[in-house]
Amino acid sequence: MSFQSTTKKENGTKAALIRSGVEMMTTYGYVSSNIESILKQVGVPKGSFYYYFKSKEEFGRTIIASYDSFFAHKLDKHLTNMSINSPLARIHAFYEDAKKGMEKYDFNRGCLIGELIQEESLLPSGYALLLEQILQSWQTKIENCLLLAQQSGEINTHTDCKALAAFFWIGWEGAVTRSKLVKNSTPLDLFIELFLNKIIS
Repeated sequence: MSFQSTTKKENGTKAALIRSGVEMMTTYGYVSSNIESILKQVGVPKGSFYYYFKSKEEFGRTIIASYDSFFAHKLDKHLTNMSINSPLARIHAFYEDAKKGMEKYDFNRGCLIGELIQEESLLPSGYALLLEQILQSWQTKIENCLLLAQQSGEINTHTDCKALAAFFWIGWEGAVTRSKLVKNSTPLDLFIELFLNKIIS
């Protein structure tokens, strides 16, 4: 086997482990996700895991980074979509996309960051700061969209967009968790309706 073929296979195995880890942790969280189940799903021996990752803690950090990259792209795709004139409509488009994502997995998978926050006291050292940094970066994306809405006259000029963006993520993560609990979109629907039509009107 050539070096190029070997490298391609190794990258494929690592990517498969990360995908399986994301799926497992968005469903069961960090603590309840065990390496053996992930290896079984991917179909690789235990030695392969430790070839790519020194520990579950390092694996978890890689999964968090991968999920953040995926989710940040999802946010940008909608919140910076210039084909949608209304910034508030862009937020609604993000909600629709996220809801479809939960529906696709029968509401068994939530937001990885939200799942991990619930386990904060049981997570490795440094995870809490990492999760907060990710939430802050997502919050900035919502804040920028709200500022655009303010500039276009959709939001009152006296509205504190930074505080409103922080409130959005507090409510959003709670709604996602509740939707996972009840296995339907009602909590998400209620949150977005009140946020867009009541709170910032």
